[in-house]
Amino acid sequence: MRRYFSSVIKKARSKRSSRSMIARSKERDSGLRPLIAIVDDDRSVREALRSLFGSMGFQTELFARGQDFLNSPHMSETSCLILDVVMPGMDGLELQGQLAARRSIPIIFITGHADQNTCARALRAGAVSFLAKPFSEEVLLSALHSALEDGGGRAEGFL
Repeated sequence: MRRYFSSVIKKARSKRSSRSMIARSKERDSGLRPLIAIVDDDRSVREALRSLFGSMGFQTELFARGQDFLNSPHMSETSCLILDVVMPGMDGLELQGQLAARRSIPIIFITGHADQNTCARALRAGAVSFLAKPFSEEVLLSALHSALEDGGGRAEGFL
């Protein structure tokens, strides 16, 4: 797993000069870069995703626990949430349920513990995508594009 995310970081660093069309168009429309919040208990995953999204022109905020995100002042400005399923304390599905009562944020689930029931629950509850680790950069960026452009209207699961 670490080897995969190391390669993501290397790819992201090589793309620093090019910015995503999505990020540029959102920045142009609102004057701000979209904020992607990443909630995952694995620090290497958080850092790899920060590097990838940063190289594409996005702002990122990192959280090791779901409760940290809920207590964050960044929740109200988050454009998309990248969320792990299995974490200590509040898991990703619990966080998704808590958010449903507060604010609609497009959610992309990522997990190393994928099963069809969990995927179905997440998608039924409104997740944009459900991605099993390891996933390709292209699949993740496609899910992010869907979340930002469609507001999360199209649900996809990849087990």
